[in-house]
Amino acid sequence: MSENAKTPADFWFDPLCPWAWMTSRWMLEVEKVRPVEVRWHVMSLAVLNEDKLDQLPEEYAANMRPGGKAWGPVRVVIAAQQLHGDEAVGKLYTALGTRFHNEGLGVTPESIAAALDDAGLPADLIEYADKDTYDAELRASHKEGIELVGQEVGTPVIAVPGSDGDQIAFFGPVVTPAPKGEEAARLWDGTLMVASIPGFYEIKRTRTQGPIFD
Repeated sequence: MSENAKTPADFWFDPLCPWAWMTSRWMLEVEKVRPVEVRWHVMSLAVLNEDKLDQLPEEYAANMRPGGKAWGPVRVVIAAQQLHGDEAVGKLYTALGTRFHNEGLGVTPESIAAALDDAGLPADLIEYADKDTYDAELRASHKEGIELVGQEVGTPVIAVPGSDGDQIAFFGPVVTPAPKGEEAARLWDGTLMVASIPGFYEIKRTRTQGPIFD
């Protein structure tokens, strides 16, 4: 990697997750203050939870089941990627997340359709929300991210090159509101530092507030 090259940061997300949304907005700040380039990938909470639906609260499980709210958005994003390239993923994620989370409009066909328009993508992509056309590609993207970090996590997953060239992957960080400026840079530096320590697995405290969308 040349001296001026940007470090790739692979970011796996499910548009449904408000905490992944917070982390993704932080990563956009990191791009401004560190030589980092985010590469966006989908993972799926529905796929992650499909073998443990009976262990989940019923309302949440209903969203994860076939036909539930968790399937439509990721299917539309993976279809956009397959048909319009990787550059469509980040744009559509921003449009979906803004409507789902910041504007509180919910995961509805109307929100998805408006997000496609916001991202400059064809309106007919919404048809893939109810189709399994690209489910194999969705599962492959999900598997790529989860195999880097392990099975006992959720979304988001971030992977960056380590000092030996192999990817270091981690879940999170979970943070609210999304840090900006130098605070975003310090969190990035610290996250990379702890993630790079052999044998380091987890640091956590109880969340005392929900996502703050700003």
